[in-house]
Amino acid sequence: MPNVAGKRAIRHVIFDSNFWKSFIHARLAVPMGDKSCLSFYGRHPALHQLIAEHLTAEYRVKTVGRGRTVDEWKLRPERNDNHWLDCLVGCAVCGSMLGSTLPEFGTAVKKRVPMTGRLSDIQRGKRAVADVGPACEPGMKLSDIQRRRHGKN
Repeated sequence: MPNVAGKRAIRHVIFDSNFWKSFIHARLAVPMGDKSCLSFYGRHPALHQLIAEHLTAEYRVKTVGRGRTVDEWKLRPERNDNHWLDCLVGCAVCGSMLGSTLPEFGTAVKKRVPMTGRLSDIQRGKRAVADVGPACEPGMKLSDIQRRRHGKN
């Protein structure tokens, strides 16, 4: 997501909609109850008629270029409403940006928590109180915190 701080700009996300539409349709094709299945609640298909029409308003065309094959999604001429497909794709993109993954793709990459403290303390091997975790209490000396951390009481 581009940084727009201090600029007259609107935050936006650039993503490959063809990839994400293929991703959503692949999730819909997974058998009910299996890992990574995307399903709808209830037993009555009529309840989901409208979203089904939106999700099938586009069709996939295999395109070969630059040595790779990709899916390109085209709008069906007889159906012009695909808004809920686009919204579902947007939800998948946002989930991915926030670290959500499927079990078969491994675990999410956790964001590193920035260290707090002065660089000179870090270089000398000292740690800031905020990095020690639950083993510290307000008002403790750094030497006591280090002893606790290394198991020396």
